[in-house]
Amino acid sequence: MTDFQDRRGVAVVTGGTGGLGSAICRMLAERGAGVALTYRSDQRAAESLVAELVEGGGVAAADRLDLTDASQSKLYLDSVVERFGAIHTLVHAAGPLIPQVHLSKVEPADFAKHLAAEAEAFFNVVHAALPALRASKGSIVAITTAATHRYPVRDGLSAGPKGAVEATARALAAEEGRFGIRVNCVGPGMLTDGMAADLMASGDLDERALEVTKRNIPLRAFGSAQDIAEAACFLASDRAKFITGQKLDVDGGYGV
Repeated sequence: MTDFQDRRGVAVVTGGTGGLGSAICRMLAERGAGVALTYRSDQRAAESLVAELVEGGGVAAADRLDLTDASQSKLYLDSVVERFGAIHTLVHAAGPLIPQVHLSKVEPADFAKHLAAEAEAFFNVVHAALPALRASKGSIVAITTAATHRYPVRDGLSAGPKGAVEATARALAAEEGRFGIRVNCVGPGMLTDGMAADLMASGDLDERALEVTKRNIPLRAFGSAQDIAEAACFLASDRAKFITGQKLDVDGGYGV
């Protein structure tokens, strides 16, 4: 596929070194997009991914960015336009590793921290990108969670803040459509990559919990980062040119 081959400028991917973000970067590049990715701390992974994309014939760059800093986010987006001429796509795939815990055990200050890392970060980067996206009639895709549709116990620290992201995305879709901007969300279900893999490795999700989860999925299987990348790239492409304000859960039917 060459969905983005004729697009001027680049796609910006926040959280580009994560399990989902890196898969999205690779697929965007495979389909013709130049990629400007951000990362919070893993410089080595960012440099490795950029080298991989460039070696594959693509255009790529990586920058460290604290998305909770609005002024830093604006400076970054302005610099991307200056370097690459335009931004045609913004995929927000950044987010912290979130433990599985009952909300009654979450301190208010911790919940506020996660709200900032999720909802505030999303708004900061979108707000800074809007002038460029209006100019290109571009697309925004936020990677959220299937848990905002069907809630799994102990996932409130993720579902709550990501629910705020989804509500903000719908509001942006309603307001920015007149400028040609589309805004959609992808809700990952249980995956073998990304944060789910980290939670498995930490023991936060043990074998018993995984088996119960699998029985609740009609397809009786877990997804992969590739599944999320396919959904994100579809929604960002012209194949989805009449789709906005929507959320596509990629969850094997968990929310049915």
